[in-house]
Amino acid sequence: MAPPVVSDGAAGGEPAALPSPLESWGWNESWVAAFAPLLADGHAPARVIAQHRGHWLLAGETGEWLASLTGRLRHEARMGELPAVGDWVGCVRPDDGGAARIDAILPRRSAFVRRAPGSRVGSQTVAANVDTLFITTSLNADLNPRRLERYVAMARESGAAPVLLLTKDDLVEDGAAIVERLADELRIPVVALSSHTGEGVEALRPWLVRGQTVALVGSSGVGKSTLLNHLAGQELMATREIREDDGRGRHTTTHRELFRLPDGTLMLDTPGVREIGLWDAEAGLDDTFDEILDLADRCRYRNCGHTLEPGCAVRAAVADGRLDEIRLESYRKLGGELAGQPSEAERREVKRQFFKSTEVAAHARARRRNDGWRDR
Repeated sequence: MAPPVVSDGAAGGEPAALPSPLESWGWNESWVAAFAPLLADGHAPARVIAQHRGHWLLAGETGEWLASLTGRLRHEARMGELPAVGDWVGCVRPDDGGAARIDAILPRRSAFVRRAPGSRVGSQTVAANVDTLFITTSLNADLNPRRLERYVAMARESGAAPVLLLTKDDLVEDGAAIVERLADELRIPVVALSSHTGEGVEALRPWLVRGQTVALVGSSGVGKSTLLNHLAGQELMATREIREDDGRGRHTTTHRELFRLPDGTLMLDTPGVREIGLWDAEAGLDDTFDEILDLADRCRYRNCGHTLEPGCAVRAAVADGRLDEIRLESYRKLGGELAGQPSEAERREVKRQFFKSTEVAAHARARRRNDGWRDR
């Protein structure tokens, strides 16, 4: 999508010059300074705008192209540090016109990270270098305050500013009361809207700024792609009608992709997630439940577990109604989830064992090929 023409306020209302291809994807002076060492080594800057299996779609000064990783980067990157949508990367483009390769990743200004799905121990970066996270859920069927606490903790840990979007406001009658309750409990901006009617969408304007990156995260079928299409003024992502049995959308975005809106905002659409495990989010968790930490400071014992200990200020707050016990249980659950995660040393060992097993398998395949050649 072409970037918009924006007036610079000159006499006669002449439009400002269009940004360069890189600038239209968020490139600015701070990124120029960060990239200087890579530029001196002959790398070309680009931004990851989509991720597919084994390949990344990049946007650079000369257009868009697919790229893979150099062997060095693939081997040296720690878990969760492979390129993610939103990353700025340094590319190597062969003179013979061969496929581009990503050789370096600029340090991220923010990263929305979750525990990798499934049984594998590790992390997955959902979105990088995001300024605002639109945590999206629907008012009619998907609303789950406990899940929202997870998202908010992860968002605060990421370095991006969280905003809660409550979609499908046209399908409920008490949307305003829910907005007030969640804004008070989560202490972040909350906006109720309907992507289909457009009601409430205008309230998003403070976060839709040219050159700023906004990511849509949330469960499947809550209206993320519908909102993106509404803001873009065209169908960028296909959507389907909601299911009658549970009121949730049928569509699931299948990959992460960064789009340019007509106003110059960069919006990242992400697939809905079934698993939203926390990863290295201690600070974000503490910020999300800071009222419990404030109470804990008044407990008689510094190591109070807030169960049966005498003089527990947290349990006293639950008893007199100042603290919701369900919220305390959620804090305990999420804290226990983080406490059970492996240390950095243990993660490095997992990666070492993975590469060791890969090398052993490669040697075994080579031996089988050699044995087959000798048998001929």
